[in-house]
Amino acid sequence: MSPTDTPAALGDAPHLPARRLADLADRVTPAESGDTLDVFAPATDERIGSVPACDTPDVNAAVERAREAQSAWAETPVAERAAVIDRFGDLVLGRRAELLDLLQLETGKSRLTAVEELFDVPMGCSSLATAAPGVLAEERRRPVAPGITTATVTYEPRGVVGVISPWNYPLTLSMADALPALVAGNAVVLKPDEKTPYGALALAELLEVAGLPDDLFQVVTGEGPTVGPALIDRVDYVAFTGSTATGRTVAERAGRNLIDCSLELGGNNPLVVLDDADVAEAARGAVQACFANAGQLCLSAERIYVVEPAFEAFCDAFVAETERLSLGTGYDFDADLGSLIDADQLERVQSHVDGAREAGATVLTGGRGRPDVAPYCYEPTVLTDVDPDSTLACEETFGPVVAVTPVRDVDAAVAAANDSPYGLNASVWTADRERGAKIAREIDCGTVNVNDGFLATWGATDAPMGGFGDSGLGRRHGREGIERYVESRTVGVSRVGPLAFPDRIPTDWFVRGAFAATKLGRRASRAVRRLRKRLGR
Repeated sequence: MSPTDTPAALGDAPHLPARRLADLADRVTPAESGDTLDVFAPATDERIGSVPACDTPDVNAAVERAREAQSAWAETPVAERAAVIDRFGDLVLGRRAELLDLLQLETGKSRLTAVEELFDVPMGCSSLATAAPGVLAEERRRPVAPGITTATVTYEPRGVVGVISPWNYPLTLSMADALPALVAGNAVVLKPDEKTPYGALALAELLEVAGLPDDLFQVVTGEGPTVGPALIDRVDYVAFTGSTATGRTVAERAGRNLIDCSLELGGNNPLVVLDDADVAEAARGAVQACFANAGQLCLSAERIYVVEPAFEAFCDAFVAETERLSLGTGYDFDADLGSLIDADQLERVQSHVDGAREAGATVLTGGRGRPDVAPYCYEPTVLTDVDPDSTLACEETFGPVVAVTPVRDVDAAVAAANDSPYGLNASVWTADRERGAKIAREIDCGTVNVNDGFLATWGATDAPMGGFGDSGLGRRHGREGIERYVESRTVGVSRVGPLAFPDRIPTDWFVRGAFAATKLGRRASRAVRRLRKRLGR
């Protein structure tokens, strides 16, 4: 695991003009106080710029501007809103070189990881543009009295959506929440993480170029404990991605304000290798599952359980694959892994590994920082003999660290995978795909992949993605990812006036007739269900 190059600095970014970051910072909601926050490049720990440190009055002003713009946007036909999102996807692809540089500069990730993140945005745009008109169309539902009444459901935007996005995937995770809110007819106020504001600002610029009306998408920068509560107090819905501890605080404040929220929170994701798995293939897949973005991915596997007959061979293959990974932060495709985000994250990773070692764990490879590559780089690390009560085993490390544990059989593997308060993502490896799919249904996670780490589910943008338990509330992607941003309204119409006991029929006659009709209706419903069952529908 040798370095591939010297750390990337701002001046090395080939597609970022010297004034570009300052121009982007001018797009932020200004701070009345004039205070600013410095932004640093993880690859070099150099200051690369500053953005406004917004406070409550600044957030209030941004929300009001967004609210004024939202009413006209809500009246815009869904097809036109979807067309804006579709054009935005084209613009992201066209500006990809600059966006890749920004991603690397802000996060320290490798170029390969930056490409994976960037691709996700236009793919999501295509999915939204295709699905939104159907998801948001009004629907006829079964009425109380067919032929006499009707029931129609319409979907109305909530108003202003607050999006609080994290630093690890600043483009993907901000847009995965903001774009469905926009296509549903809402305005959005985005609070990017203070470590990674520039990518969000570049995307805000491209949304305007795509035709999004002025003021409909606002960006507020600042410290989370200041901007977050102010935003939650003023918006109509909150989409948050971050830690479980902060997610509880967000949910509590949203609840006090009687607004809904979606929360994608922490994970301590399991990966299960069965005794019939192709060990070499599982090892290659586990490398991607564990070490993508230097492990700073909410879907990353941090716990591997291997059924005992395959354990030794898997460990040998997995360690060998891990040791082939290269470290670097240059603006090229030579490195597999980049940097951790900052000193605090490096300290967290190192403390988890040190604590596991002190409790008896064995480090099979890695286990140390690599300041020769970049200040916050850390080697991909594989441990075994990890105490199940250790911090590394029980909490999310969010770094390139994984524990490998032998288990007796499949039942023990499933039990170990489910022995966690988290339930975000899981992975099962087996030569029998049907067996894998059956086992996947036994694992308590919102997404479970068979013979893949996370892309089979995350990339299925027509299907919902989210967590069980302490991993969050709500879903992004699919129709569910759009429906969270609308309120349903049911309109019932009677063709005969008030539905009440008729004046011209004796009440006891009417009651007997009504009960008889109800019995017939229930029999008809049963017959329909039996027919559907026979037809396999």
